Formats: sequence, structure tokens, C-alpha cells
Amino acid sequence: MNNLKYSHTILINLLIVSIIPFLIWGPFFPDLIVSVSALFFLYYILKNNNFYYLNNIPFIIFLFFCIISTICSLEAEDISLSIKSSLFYFRIGVFSCCIWYLIDKDKNILNYFYYTLILCFSVLVIDGYFQYFTGSNLLGFKIIGARVSSFFGDELIMGSYLSRLFPLLFALFLVKQKKKFEIYFIGFLFILVDILIFMSGERSAFFFLNLSTVFIIILIKKYQKFRLVTFIIAIICIIILSLNSSNLSNRMFKGPAIDMGLIESSKAPTIFSPIHDSHYRTAYEMIKDKPLLGHGPKMFRVMCKDEKYAVGVSPCSTHPHNFYVQLLAETGIIGFLFLFSAFIYVIYTAFRQFKSIIFKEKRPLTDYQVCLLSGILISFWPFSPNGNFFNNWLMIVYSLPVGFYLQSIYSKKSRK
Repeated sequence: MNNLKYSHTILINLLIVSIIPFLIWGPFFPDLIVSVSALFFLYYILKNNNFYYLNNIPFIIFLFFCIISTICSLEAEDISLSIKSSLFYFRIGVFSCCIWYLIDKDKNILNYFYYTLILCFSVLVIDGYFQYFTGSNLLGFKIIGARVSSFFGDELIMGSYLSRLFPLLFALFLVKQKKKFEIYFIGFLFILVDILIFMSGERSAFFFLNLSTVFIIILIKKYQKFRLVTFIIAIICIIILSLNSSNLSNRMFKGPAIDMGLIESSKAPTIFSPIHDSHYRTAYEMIKDKPLLGHGPKMFRVMCKDEKYAVGVSPCSTHPHNFYVQLLAETGIIGFLFLFSAFIYVIYTAFRQFKSIIFKEKRPLTDYQVCLLSGILISFWPFSPNGNFFNNWLMIVYSLPVGFYLQSIYSKKSRK
């Protein structure tokens, strides 16, 4: 009987871990895995009357946000469109708690995630560099401009995938028993991944890589010099690459400076770009109209067509390209406070860690937790363009470090 239960645990672990390569494939299978995992976990909770994993402040706050989002959907202009994204959104939080539970049950899942991440990152590195130097990847996907996308094709989100999962890989690297050759391999992989994220041409992804790396280097103790050296080598290579690729340097540096009116005085200053600026101003008009509960999830794409909201050169899109602006417009101040409170928690916790380093006190966070917190930081960072907050693929990527972090701060030595 125990062997049967153990085999079930192995199968569930493999199912959860398979989400890492499936995220490269597209959103369908990752979302299916999240839904199945959430159902399994809820069944376990109800069957065993064990609500420990859901009885914590982060999940309760997230559940409250889901309820508010659903209420907002019921008041939306297009209820059917809005309710699809909010009604079952709670599964994302349940999935994070499921990861926490599985780590408690079997620590081997940490190794499964670690080696799966290494494999996926290594494959993307090989394929990405092959695409950059030959013009096509191993499956024949053409490079788009100077932007490397590897197996993601015309989705152009390879950099997002690598930059957002990188902190999780580093966290798992820190807690694993390592041989010397493995340390050298990981160091080389880190350098190649840093450069590849730049080669993807995704400005936000490159910024998040830098943000999480600086955060980690400042706040960890062990392997601090290791990450600093690999990062410096990568930056030197990126500078050389920029000097030899006008397309990449224009996209990553000169283009944004021009768009924001920083280097061409004839242009009026804008927030990130004229298009982004137009989205934010349109969202602002929507916020003024319904400040408390907003217009409903996924309603920016509908309401931006209304002349009383539309502002600027390109007011309409599927979302306003900033999580905080989107939540203010679609779920109002109440929904916005959920995300903002999470950001404040990250900043406060990081400050406590930094303070303990300065005054040589006991550190509140382990290096493992610092890396996981850096992954959460780039999820909640407010001062950059973002994707759609209700996008399944993006939220699944964001939910992964949260599950590991919850387990690290709430876990008990024994629990049935």
C-alpha cells in the first residue's frame, strides 16, 4: 500500500515538473496541468479535512482578490468575456499551495525541478545560439529581425521564460549537493543564458534579469562572488555584442531612449513609448470613471474603444501593458491593493535582509529564499511594462516561485 502511495506521489511530481518544458510548447498543456493539479489538491484537502495549506495569509488574500475579480466581472460590459478569466482564477493560488504540499511530501521534487530546468535552459541555449548564427533554429523557425526566439517561434517570449525562471533555477542550485564540475557547468550556463536573454530583444526580460541578479548578489551570502563573476562576464560579452549588432543595440538601448524622448528633444517625453503612454492615459480615464471596482477583468480591450476613454496615438490593446495600471482599470483600487501589498511585502522583507547584513545580525532569509523572493519581485515590479495579468501562461510562470517560497517559510518538520 505504501509503495502504491509512493508511486502515485512520483507520478504527480512528474506531472507538476512537466510544466517546465510544456511552457515552451504553449499555454494549453501548462494550464491543463495546473487545473488537474488544483483539482487533485482540493480533493486531497476535502477528503482528509486538512486545510493547513490553504489556511495562510497569502492564500486568503489571493482568494479575496479572486472573489473581488469575479464580482467585477459580473458588473462588466461583456460578462461572458470577463468571467472566463476571473471565475476559476483561484486555481493559480491552489497550484502554488499544491507545490508547497508536494515538496513537504517528497523533497526529491526539488531535484526533479532542478534537472528539468537545467535541461530546458540548456536546450534553449543550444537552439537559441544556433538560430542566432544560422538564421534558423533546429526546427526551421526563422530569426525575426535580430531577435532570437528559439522554439517559441513568433511568440517572442523566450527571454521572458528564461528571465522569470532563472531565480528558481539559482535557488535550487544553492540547496543541491554539487560536485566541482557541476559548479563550472552551471556558471557557464548562467553566462550563456544572460547573453541569450539579451539576444531575445525583450527589453523587459533583460531588465528583470538585471533586477533579480542585483537583488540576489546584494542579499545572498554563499555563491555571491560566483554570480557576480558570471554576471560581469556576461555583461562584457553583451557590450561586445551590442557594438557589433546595430539592430540589437538600437532595439535594447537607442530605440527606448528615443521613444521616451530622452535623446531627441523634438519629441515630447513619454512613459516607455508613445504607444505605452497612450495605453496608460486611456486606462487613467477608465480608472477615473470606476475607481473602486473597475470595469472588470479583460475589459480594457473593450472599453478602450469608447471615445470617452481613448487617449493618444494607440489607445487600444488587449491590456495596458502594466499590471498595476491594468488592475486599477479592471478591478479598481481594491484589486490593485492585492498586488501592491505583495510588492510591499517583498520590499519590506528585502530591507530586513539588507539591514541584517549591514549590522551583521542573523539574516531573516536563507540564500534559497532570497532567490525565490527575487523571482516574486520581478513578478510584482511596478515600474516596467508587463503582459496581461490574467494571462494563463504568465500567471503559471509567476506561481512557481511562490509555491517554493511558501513551503520554505511555512513548512513544519512533520505533518500528516
